[in-house]
Amino acid sequence: MEIVNKKIEDLVGENLIFASVLYYFGIKFYDYCDKTLKQVCEERQLDTNIVIKSLESVEKNDDNNNIQLVSYPVELIIEYLKHTHYIFIKQKLPFIARLLETIDEKHTGSSNFVEDLKLVFPLFVQDFIEHIYEEEDTLFNYILSLSKTLHGKMHPSQIYYQMEKHSIQKYAMEHELHGDEMEGIRKITQNYQIRESDELPVRVLVSELKNFDKELTVHANVENNVLFPKVMQLESDVKKWMADKIMFN
Repeated sequence: MEIVNKKIEDLVGENLIFASVLYYFGIKFYDYCDKTLKQVCEERQLDTNIVIKSLESVEKNDDNNNIQLVSYPVELIIEYLKHTHYIFIKQKLPFIARLLETIDEKHTGSSNFVEDLKLVFPLFVQDFIEHIYEEEDTLFNYILSLSKTLHGKMHPSQIYYQMEKHSIQKYAMEHELHGDEMEGIRKITQNYQIRESDELPVRVLVSELKNFDKELTVHANVENNVLFPKVMQLESDVKKWMADKIMFN
């Protein structure tokens, strides 16, 4: 059967990731389970071909495993990380939160972790968002200041006072210590175990949490293995540049 003529419930049941793709088009799969993709697109005045291409691209998308950022300047790496932060905060987490809101006892089957998640997840989101904003306001701004200094776009006195307060090595060590943000949720869901007795919304929820965990791991690897090594060298170069400038003055 062509994808356009499949019921939404069947589409999502075959590939749980489709639920989030549909959500970004304004299609809440749990509200349209008995309708075909074609019917829903017509009802919501969506271009069916665009929706289908988005669904198909998810199955082929392997971007997370092919990120080649090592050769990029720190400015572009930070833009990539900021964009990822935006996707997390504006798309991924709201979808998971919405899923949790729609699940009640009749959906849970043998999974008794949903109520625990409803208590824990909002706290996780609050801490996560605070961490993201703090990282952007402190670490990222400091890194950009280092880069501006080497490119002659910041006065040496300004970066001197920043370097008195900040240390890339310290940031890197703290990042390693607080890296596993999903540990509690992983334990609650028994490592994202999906049971056949669970209804579709619960299976989608667990799948989304697992994918989010995977994306966070990729994100952390970019910071730990690409950004921090580059920025440690950048900070070292700035220190050497300032020492040379003092010597010749």
